[in-house]
Amino acid sequence: MSTRTLAVVSGGLSNPSSTRLLADRLTAATVAALRERGEDATVEVVELRPHARDLADHLVTGFPNAALRTAIGTVVGADGLIAVTPVFSASYSGLFKTFFDVLDKESLIGTPVLLGATAGTARHSLVVEHAMRPLFSYLRAVAVPTGVFAAAEDWAGAGAEQALAGRIDRSTGEFADLIAGRPVAAGPADRFAGTPSFEELLEGA
Repeated sequence: MSTRTLAVVSGGLSNPSSTRLLADRLTAATVAALRERGEDATVEVVELRPHARDLADHLVTGFPNAALRTAIGTVVGADGLIAVTPVFSASYSGLFKTFFDVLDKESLIGTPVLLGATAGTARHSLVVEHAMRPLFSYLRAVAVPTGVFAAAEDWAGAGAEQALAGRIDRSTGEFADLIAGRPVAAGPADRFAGTPSFEELLEGA
């Protein structure tokens, strides 16, 4: 049984958040689906909220600090990526977009990606298709056909929960099929290896 690495990017800003809740549901279902296909999995979660300042510094300096470098390495070195964002102004959050802005444009080529989004109302249910999917198409990742959107009402009531569970099972099954069909990732090549961190540069100034 081979072991696959899953990176989970959660763009939620509150703690706790429905974004992280959906990310956890997608992760658990993916791990179960991989086991059904004879694959084991290790999971690394990247919460973007603690990296907000790190990302802003990276945008203006061009260099990630040690914490952000680790987060980037986790994502680009994974066999599969689960990416979940809250919806702001009918699109992904600025924090979510900034993280993917600082990745090397070729670092996710061919990587299977499961897309998820959360919002307070079902009016935003097309955000996965009109905002997230084009982003990952630009990065030449392979987004699974079924994205998962969860509005506030999807967490309440047996019927709504059952419908959400069905979408999760369908999407994670597609995701597991993509991951199981790929060679095991060799791990990321750190393009910043040997480069001093921003903190080290300041100390030497």
